[in-house]
Amino acid sequence: MAKKTYRSMDDFASACGVSRPTLSKYFDDPTLIKDVTRKRIEAALKKSNFEPNLFARHLNRKRTKNIGIIVPTMSDPFYVQVVSLIELKLRAKGFWPVQLSSHTRPELEEEAVRTLLSLKVAGVIVAPLGSGSRRSALERLTDAIPVVCFDNPASADLPFVGNDNSQSVAEIVQYLCRSGEPPIFLDVPHLTENAGERQESYRAAMIKEGHSPLVIDCDAPPSWEFERLGYEQMRRILAKNGLPGKTLLCANDRFAFGAMAAAFASGLKIGRTETCDVRIAGHDDHPLSRYACPSLTTMAQNASEIAANAVELLLGGIEDREADRKVAANKVILEATLVMRDSA
Repeated sequence: MAKKTYRSMDDFASACGVSRPTLSKYFDDPTLIKDVTRKRIEAALKKSNFEPNLFARHLNRKRTKNIGIIVPTMSDPFYVQVVSLIELKLRAKGFWPVQLSSHTRPELEEEAVRTLLSLKVAGVIVAPLGSGSRRSALERLTDAIPVVCFDNPASADLPFVGNDNSQSVAEIVQYLCRSGEPPIFLDVPHLTENAGERQESYRAAMIKEGHSPLVIDCDAPPSWEFERLGYEQMRRILAKNGLPGKTLLCANDRFAFGAMAAAFASGLKIGRTETCDVRIAGHDDHPLSRYACPSLTTMAQNASEIAANAVELLLGGIEDREADRKVAANKVILEATLVMRDSA
């Protein structure tokens, strides 16, 4: 027997014998209505193909249950991991995530801001482009709704969740110094504040360990293609004067992947045993780090806590704004964990 079809919420409410407001309340939270009414609606749903357009219903409200998420790129495993966790936590709280990528382009980040404002989202969790972000776009966003930044703080004084780069880089420098030759730092283009913080922490940690820091800047135009940059930089180093040392610390795992590929292509053996030519370590513990060959020694960011704190700060900010309370610019800085693998 074919299931009944209803064209609108009004039609379905009439068929259930309930009012439109009662039906809306059911779809918001079934526990808010009487048991007998809930059972009547659920029985009607089983006999029909009716699916409410909850997205459209939310847009008709002063405050929607939609939350925007903006990241620089979804090709980076770190952002994929954190965004997936954010989405799950938002769904568990009864919110709908709307995820957009700026594709590392300022004009598309600005377009994402306009899109989310037009959708009347209740708030936004954003990983800004950093130096490439257009300040006016983020200011327009923060003037309208609560915003929480993660990974890279915006220049504005906003709630932020991120990694403690001073702690994480210092810990891996200490490990590398005490387990072998002191590391040389292979830097990435300073597209975000993280890059500068990690280089500064490397310098301070090396001095503390009694060694002279050696930073090799990336000799390439700024780009988010870190694997390519790492590969090309390593090839240039090897072609020019060879490695200035046997231990390399890369500013992030993606850059390390490229450096490892170039080292392998040049016939170098990577690892921490005496028969190996070079040790290579990274930072972030991207999901693919454990599957590199050899597996990559790195510092693991606490992706789960980054996601949980970002959601908590945003929903708290939404409640504060609704209650006409000042939204506090809280900062949550999380420590990373050393993960020792075969590469260093």
